[in-house]
This record gives sequence, structure tokens and C-alpha cells, in this order.
Amino acid sequence: MPTSVNHWYHPGSGPSLNVCTASVPPRASRSRPSKSSALANRLTTALAELREEFGQFRRLFAFTRPYRALLFASWIATAGYAATSAGLVHMVQPIFDDVLISHLRVWQVAATILVLYLVKGVCSFLSTTLVAAAGQRAVTDLRNRLYEHVLSQSFTFLSRNSTGSLMSHITTDVEKIQNAVSEMAGDLLKEGLTVVGLVAILFLKDWRLALLALVGMPLAFYPLVRLGRHVRASSETSLRRWRDISEILQETISGFRVVKAFGMEGFETSRFRRAAARLFHVNMRITRATAVLPPLMEAVGGVALVGALFYGSYAIRSGRLTTGAFTSFLAALFAMYTPIKRLSRLSATLQGAMAASGRIFEVLDTHLEVREAEGSRPLPRPQGEIEYRQVGFQYADGHGANVLRSVSFSARAGEVVAIVGTSGAGKTTLMNLLPRFYDVTDGVITIDGVDIREVTLKSLREQIGLVTQETVLFNDTVSANIAYGLEDVDEARIESAARAAFAHDFILDLPRRYDTVIGERGSRLSGGQRQRIAIARALLKDPPILILDEATSALDAQSEQLVQQALSNLMKGRTTLVIAHRLATVRRADRIVVLDGGEVKETGTHEELLKRPSGLYSRLYELQFTPEDPAL
Repeated sequence: MPTSVNHWYHPGSGPSLNVCTASVPPRASRSRPSKSSALANRLTTALAELREEFGQFRRLFAFTRPYRALLFASWIATAGYAATSAGLVHMVQPIFDDVLISHLRVWQVAATILVLYLVKGVCSFLSTTLVAAAGQRAVTDLRNRLYEHVLSQSFTFLSRNSTGSLMSHITTDVEKIQNAVSEMAGDLLKEGLTVVGLVAILFLKDWRLALLALVGMPLAFYPLVRLGRHVRASSETSLRRWRDISEILQETISGFRVVKAFGMEGFETSRFRRAAARLFHVNMRITRATAVLPPLMEAVGGVALVGALFYGSYAIRSGRLTTGAFTSFLAALFAMYTPIKRLSRLSATLQGAMAASGRIFEVLDTHLEVREAEGSRPLPRPQGEIEYRQVGFQYADGHGANVLRSVSFSARAGEVVAIVGTSGAGKTTLMNLLPRFYDVTDGVITIDGVDIREVTLKSLREQIGLVTQETVLFNDTVSANIAYGLEDVDEARIESAARAAFAHDFILDLPRRYDTVIGERGSRLSGGQRQRIAIARALLKDPPILILDEATSALDAQSEQLVQQALSNLMKGRTTLVIAHRLATVRRADRIVVLDGGEVKETGTHEELLKRPSGLYSRLYELQFTPEDPAL
């Protein structure tokens, strides 16, 4: 670095002092971005945003491809609407010049006007209904595609996205696009072509007057573009606020009992009010931004009208324009106001739709599915022999932590294998790997010697029945819940499965028996009744492999006895993997696998494992069955 040296000598103070300081470049030489480069950067950014928006719009428009015939017909009708609108404005000239002044062609002009109005009405109806039909069908396809995509994802996807967020995507985001389609279907093409037709009338009457009237129009489009970017950003924020509200709703309604039990109604109400207030403020920003456009258009139109009046009066005096022609020109100018005003308002709707489509495509572009291998084949009904061989697993967002490590065990056809261990040992994760809710990270799982990753997911899951502690039932009839996942099941088979699950008797006590709607998640049934419906569902499916995950741990003694009897019927002749904290439910298992920290610590029968006093199973058994201290 260059330096400058200054010599200061102070008499009587000894030798001179040399001070070296780094030279500072002059202010004028400091590099600053030029105005031209800043403008170029802004232009580059604007072009990139424009390309992104065009790409999203083209991707949205791709959903209309199956309905091209409807769109083409609507475009023809729209062109007819625009042409007749321009024709009606053009008829102002013969009304003044021929009918009112010269008293000529009265019937001809009147008939022409009636025909134009009739054609305009028919074209307006057809253009609106046809383009709306195509647009709404395309939006319906988009909503269905989004829902199917969510259902096709793995559990990892659901762990990364809240239920409220996904509900917001499928409802609010798609609704934004639907509203935009509805408005654009009625206004965008129709009003756009109408403006083109009216501009043509202006130039047909007097091109000089037309240029004078339209010279200020580009000035109105600059703030339209600037405000459009602001509306786009605010629309994205608005959608995020809607997502927050959806998440609060989902949490409080699903946790209604907990909210009531802890007296948190006031807290949750305040939380909801704050979220609603944030949404209100964002929506008001959008409203203020869009409210600027109509007055701006009116101001530009007012200036154009004043200029047209001065020039028109001169043209009429000089004989270049007739009174009818000038009146027709003014009618076209006034007629342009309404479609231009509607088009300016459409900008905000379009920006909201683009923001929503960006969020939707972000979900559609997320692929966390459990994929089928190329050339996978259907799995025929197996004997039911299962083997876990050196299985390891870690969640995609587990920060490198292995949930399972080198897990190996097998279950012969028809055997009952119990998986026990402390909470967090990896029992449920181990069972989730069998139906491929997740894929193993290491090792392999086989059924009858076939790697489960080499067969189709549908055929694999058809061979597995699942009964869990958290029974999932749907807001449908008892019959529909028992027959869930099956088609064309007769009532006799449903009743037989219910009898085997010891559910038939309480079903007969319901108001409409098997046709009784049981409420959301089976809320109109007790815990034991819900569990027996789930067992009946598994019985009807008749799978060769069964997974019981904590199936009786939340039941009282009487309900557990009935469920255990139903489970005994269900387990007959099936390879069964049982997960339970309560060791009393696994004593009769053919083999017990003890998990701890994601590893197999012990295997054996109940009696064999109890013979190991220092073993984990023995400690778990003692914790559950040691008599309570009478002093407590």
C-alpha cells in the first residue's frame, strides 16, 4: 500500500519524529456505481421478474389445454362482442348526420342498432360462459392435482408441512386463482378486445385527434406496473396470513378438548384476533394500492377529453369533421373508460393469482414420495414370512441421527412377534418401514424373500393390515368405515367382520345401525367401540400380515378384554407384529424383540427373557408388575 511520510520537528524535543500514514484516495476517485449501471441492474431485475411471471402464467395456462375447443369458441364470441361494441359506437355518426340532421335512413339505422345489440348480448353470454367453463375446469384440475400430489408424498413431507398450511394451499391459494379466472374470464379478453375496437374507431374517425387523445395513455401504465409489483408482494404476505389463520383453526378445533380443559379460550381467541388483524392490514394495503388506479385513469381521460374538445371544435369549424363524426369519436372515448377501468382492477387480481400460483407450484415441485423402483412388480398374496436384515434408518431432517441401527430379526409365516422397548426406542418407526411409509436407509426388508422395494406400493400395502391406538375413522357410516379401501362389499361380509370383532351388538344399538354416521374421527363412539370398528375393517381386508401398534394401551379393562378377544380372531393364521408398552399383551408372542436406542438388545420368548435378571426386558417387566408401595 502506498504511504506518505510527514516529518515534524519540534525544537528542543530531540530528534525528528517520522509518522507514516496510509494515503487516502481523494473523494472524487472513489468508485461509485454510475446511474447507467444502476438503471441496467433495475432493468435486468425487472426482466427476470417478468420472465418468472410469464413462466408461471404459461404453466397455469397449460391446465387449459384439455379445454382448447371451449377457449377457441369463447375467443370467437369475444371477438364478436368487441366488434359489435365498436359498431354501436360507430353508429353514433349516422344517428347525428343522417337521422337527426338529414332525416334519412331512419329504419335502416334503427334495424342495424337492434341487430348489433342482439348480437352483442349473445356474444357476451357465450364468451363469459364458455371461457368460465374452461377456466373453472382448469382450476378444478389444478386443485385435484395438488390434492393428489399431497396424498402421494411420504410422511417426511407431512412432517415438514403443517396441516393448516396444506389446507391453505388447497383452499385459499386455489380460490385466489379461481377468483382471478372468474374475473379474467369475464373481463380480460372481452374488455381488452373492446378497447382495441374502440381505438380503431378513434383512428377511423380522425387519426390526428386519436393521437392527441391517447398521447397520455402510456403515462398511466407506468404506475400500473409499479403498483403491480407492490400488490404482488402484498398478496404473498396476505396468503401467508391466511395460512397462519388456517393453522390456528386446525390446531384449536382438533385440540378443542385441551383448550376447554385448560381454560385457554381467551388466549386462543386473542391469538386468532391478532392473526386476523395482520390479515386485515395487509388486505388494506392491497386495497389502497388498487384504489389509486381508477382516479389515475380518470385524470388521464379528463386531459384527453379536454384536448379532444379543443381540437374537435377547430376541426368542425374547418369542415374536416362532421358533428356526427366528432360525437362518435367522443362516444368511443367515453366508452373506453369502463373497460380500461376494469382492466386496471384486474391487475391486482392477476398479481394475487400469480402469488398464489407461486406457492402452489412450490408444493407441486416438492417431491418426497416413496418411489417405486423401475420394473417393480405386483406382490402376490404371500405366506407372510418377514425378515428385517441389518436395517438402519434416519429421518431426512434428523441432522444425521440414526433412529434405527443394524436391526435384524425375522417372523415366520403365522408367527406373532412382539416389539417392546422404552418410549423413543424406535418401535413405531420400525413398523412404518414395512408398508414403506418410509424407506430404509440401510439394509433390507423382505416378505417371502422378496425385497419390498422391488414390488409395487399398492400390492404391498394390500397385504398388510394396520390397527393402532389412535384409531382413524371417517365422518361416514359404520358400513363405509368397515369397508374402507374395498369396493363392492356386500352387507353380509361387513356384518360377519363386525361379529368377529365383537362390534355387531353395539352397532345394532345405534340409531340407524350400520347406516349410522359416526361423526368426525368416530366421535360418537367410545374408545373401545372405535377400536373394534378398526379391527372389523382389518378383518374384512383379510391381509396375511398384521401390524398392531399399541392397539389396547388406552382402553379400560372391560373394553380391553373385548378388544383382545377381537384381536385373537384377527390374528389367527396371520403373521403379526405387535407393538406394546404393556408387557401383559405380549406374553403369548412366539418371539419378543427388545429395542433400546434404535438397536435390538434382546430376543426370545417371554419366559426366556425373564431368565435374564439383568436384561432390559426383565427390568421393564419389574417396573410394570412390582406391587405398589402401600405407604403411597
